[in-house]
Amino acid sequence: MVRILGGLVGIGFVLALIFGIGSTISNGMSTAPTAEHEFHKHPRKAGFSFEGMFGKYDNQQLQRGLQVYKEVCSACHSLRLVSFRDLEAIGYSEGQVKTIAKGFQVPSVNPETGEAATRDGMPFDKFPLVYANDVAARAANNNAIPPDLSLMAKARHDGSNYIYSLLTGFTDQPAALLKEFPDAKTPKGLHYNPYFANLNLAMAPPLKDGQVTYSDGTAPTLDNYAKDIAAFLTWAAEPKMAARKTAGLASLLFLVIFCFLAYGAKKQIWRNLKD
Repeated sequence: MVRILGGLVGIGFVLALIFGIGSTISNGMSTAPTAEHEFHKHPRKAGFSFEGMFGKYDNQQLQRGLQVYKEVCSACHSLRLVSFRDLEAIGYSEGQVKTIAKGFQVPSVNPETGEAATRDGMPFDKFPLVYANDVAARAANNNAIPPDLSLMAKARHDGSNYIYSLLTGFTDQPAALLKEFPDAKTPKGLHYNPYFANLNLAMAPPLKDGQVTYSDGTAPTLDNYAKDIAAFLTWAAEPKMAARKTAGLASLLFLVIFCFLAYGAKKQIWRNLKD
């Protein structure tokens, strides 16, 4: 009796599973295609130096990325989780960090009146917020809040390539999209970008050729700007990436050596025993 009951329960589970899979497939097949599904693109590969098991950051590229952030991105986007002193990790000296920090105004309090004030940044400060609150951010950006970029490279799948593709992907809506989806025209005030989830975003194209002059002679092109800021934001989100890779490789090497030692010990201990 118990076996029969158990068999019936098992059959019930199998039938429920088959029904669930069938419903999922049926719903997927019956869903009408959307513009987002048909025209959204996956990020393009930019070819960063830090990709792969042995990849590491290029400090020159990270410094160029910081320059792009300061001259362009910092007008709207904050970097609130990064301290100025962290920049020493990408090749800046203590004096250079102090100079960079001094170029930003951070919130403070007037010691005489107790009122809100600002002061020059110090190495121990974090990059300041661009807007005092969300209301101010919306008012200045067509009712959209520019996201903080501290963890953007980790918040998006394939974040480095996503940032690069997004910044270089602004274009006009293709005629094929409007022909297939007449109601999907980009609303006024938004900008078409096939690498963005819903194809339209409030941010206008922020970069163009010749906008930032690099001191190291790197060509001032949109493609280079996008690669450099994507690399810098990846470092901002994962400053310990190189150390993590080194630790991982050391761990793998230890495991390989340990396996050989364990195998050798096994052969030594059991060599005189017969089946």
